[in-house]
Amino acid sequence: MSALTIFTDTEASQPVWHSTDAEAIRERLNAKGVRFERWEADRDLGATPDSDTVIKAYQHAIDRLVAEKGYQSWDVLSMRADNPQKEALRSKFLNEHTHSEDEVRFFVEGSGLFCLHLDGQVYQILCEKQDLISVPAGTPHWFDMGSEPHFTAIRIFDNQEGWIANFTGDSIADAYPRLA
Repeated sequence: MSALTIFTDTEASQPVWHSTDAEAIRERLNAKGVRFERWEADRDLGATPDSDTVIKAYQHAIDRLVAEKGYQSWDVLSMRADNPQKEALRSKFLNEHTHSEDEVRFFVEGSGLFCLHLDGQVYQILCEKQDLISVPAGTPHWFDMGSEPHFTAIRIFDNQEGWIANFTGDSIADAYPRLA
């Protein structure tokens, strides 16, 4: 179940707000300029869909977002617990960083934890199946796929070169809860 937990950026042990209600999550995030919405496939994906099947099932939603925001490309990324590089890939994005373009992710299956550092607060968004999140360019954040990752996500880009992580050097991410 999707969830939003908000902490102050000085107290990681006590949340100031929490909800699993998708509409309440959307309202809180939209107020901060972060897009959060739910997408439905227009067809059955089957048990183990390939990238083309995934894209085709959500092309209607991708096209709507591209028409609105002008994004240029998209792809599908799957991560599983048996990936021999899972620890290195996990640790790569556990530190606070920004991007020069929006970071747009749609979770086809599984989950991941986006943590945004905004206006003196930390917003931890547990994204799960059917969740789309768009973290605006320049927003300090980190991402946790968990120690046993399992997700398939559509990634949507302005351009792939802009998706380079610019690390802030702040160790704030170390203080906040992570996925198991």
